[in-house]
Amino acid sequence: MASNVNPTVRRRRLGQELRKLREQKGMTAEEVAERLLVSQSKISRLENGRRSISQRDVRDLCGVYEVEDQRIVDSLMEMARDSRQQGWWHTFGDIPYSVYIGLETDAESLRVYEPQLVTGLLQTPAYAEALVRGALPETSTEEIEKRVRVRMRRQERVTAEGNPLRLWVVLDEAALRREVGSRLVMREQLEHLLEMAELPHVTVQILPFEAGAHPGLNGQYAILEFSDAADSSVVYLEGVTSDLYLEKAPDVQRYAVMYEHLRAQSLSVEQSRHFIAEAAKKYAD
Repeated sequence: MASNVNPTVRRRRLGQELRKLREQKGMTAEEVAERLLVSQSKISRLENGRRSISQRDVRDLCGVYEVEDQRIVDSLMEMARDSRQQGWWHTFGDIPYSVYIGLETDAESLRVYEPQLVTGLLQTPAYAEALVRGALPETSTEEIEKRVRVRMRRQERVTAEGNPLRLWVVLDEAALRREVGSRLVMREQLEHLLEMAELPHVTVQILPFEAGAHPGLNGQYAILEFSDAADSSVVYLEGVTSDLYLEKAPDVQRYAVMYEHLRAQSLSVEQSRHFIAEAAKKYAD
């Protein structure tokens, strides 16, 4: 597979194009499903990029939408073929959040709010292992090791020399105070966090307890943005058994405004670095 082909992003773009064709035809997803003798949920999953789409699916949909321009059909068929390729994460086997990894791999920037732990892209291997072991106590050692390897592989987007991911992270003070693994693991993690925060494309702010109530009390979320104008921003909400992806402009805007409030209530970048350094010292005692 060509390195510039991201199957997750291709599925998403293809779904957007198919939705446009349906709307231009003035049809509902239910009407399309009835014509093709499939479920309405399948049409919805194809359009939101959450389901793999075959060239046959594209051909059938183009037939329903009466697409006469063969160039459009050929382009959509090519996107369907690319969308069925495998990304780097597939080499690790079944990963529950593979859709998110695909989006993160192609994102230009990422804004994250974490209320309980250091965000995955800035974790050390020891911290990541202790975190997975504690959060998923019934998980096998093999599965834990796989999750840690995947997490370390994801971090290459942050340290890439050519086009690194622009990362802005707001961490609640609880992430620094909650001892994960051991005092040594925490000290090394916070020292690593300080090192990563020195990168020009990485910003880390701490939201202190004294900030009181704030817009992030509902929990963790991330906002992914892409360089291609055809790709709308996505809000990612992680769940225990399933994840939620919000792509409608009003939803994304609401979370973006919330994030601005979180940044405003957080310590400045310089104050945050000092805060992290002081927290690291306490684990050295």
